[in-house]
Amino acid sequence: MDAYDIICVGAGPTGLATAIEAKRAGMRPLVIDKACLCNSIFHYPVNMVFFTTPELLEIGDLPLVCAAEKPTRVEALKYYRRAAEHYALELRLYERVVRVDGQDGNFTVVTMTEKGANQKYQGKKIAVATGYYDLPTKLGVPGEELPHVSHYYTEPYEYWNQDVVVIGGKNSSAEAALDLYRNGARVTLVHRKKELGATIKYWVRPDIENRIKAGQVKAMFETHVKRITSDEIVVENGAGESRLPARRVFALTGYHPDFTFIEGLGVRLDPESKTDAFTESKSFKP
Repeated sequence: MDAYDIICVGAGPTGLATAIEAKRAGMRPLVIDKACLCNSIFHYPVNMVFFTTPELLEIGDLPLVCAAEKPTRVEALKYYRRAAEHYALELRLYERVVRVDGQDGNFTVVTMTEKGANQKYQGKKIAVATGYYDLPTKLGVPGEELPHVSHYYTEPYEYWNQDVVVIGGKNSSAEAALDLYRNGARVTLVHRKKELGATIKYWVRPDIENRIKAGQVKAMFETHVKRITSDEIVVENGAGESRLPARRVFALTGYHPDFTFIEGLGVRLDPESKTDAFTESKSFKP
């Protein structure tokens, strides 16, 4: 069984940065991920531009060079891949961590490959950097699992001249609605609150507000989704129940960390804040 100084669970920017700093300090790190390198960024909208400037995304003292003021999804994916290559990081991609045994200084990480084979790795320390984008916050309504319902927005081109419903009122929903509208879709934005979220990017807010005022994007506020069928979505607000035609539904209602996985490692989380409920090292044995 291979032995490492630190095993990073998660091959996103934080996991890669942790492994890089460990390697620069003379340690032997390993990075494990159940999917591809930077899987969360890979699932961002195809044409997404980051809110932040490139220096805030940099790791390992490597410059992120981009064509415009702010990096795109594609530029970030290339950057993190090259960072992993530059530091020759040991990666085990498409392996899901199923169990962590042992205690501080002597952990055993058990994984399962895509083909169902188990692998074991020994590590003195464990860094859990699994992020939050893998698990969408579900609506919990009938029809949410239908094939035309997605919790991730990718690109708009197949929805030209089609009815699309976007559920949510924060930045992801606003950007998706605008992108769909500008590529010829008939868009309805459904949000349970009375106004758009306060965290919408400053250059996106006037755009989506103006499109709503002009009637180019239909918006229904203080509206709750009741159920989704194969060709429509049933909503309810103060005016009663109504049905919206929908060839595609994007339920962009947020995401959350895999708390079950974290607690399965033996970490006790505060039931309210879901933050670490203790600070000292604990065994991963129950």
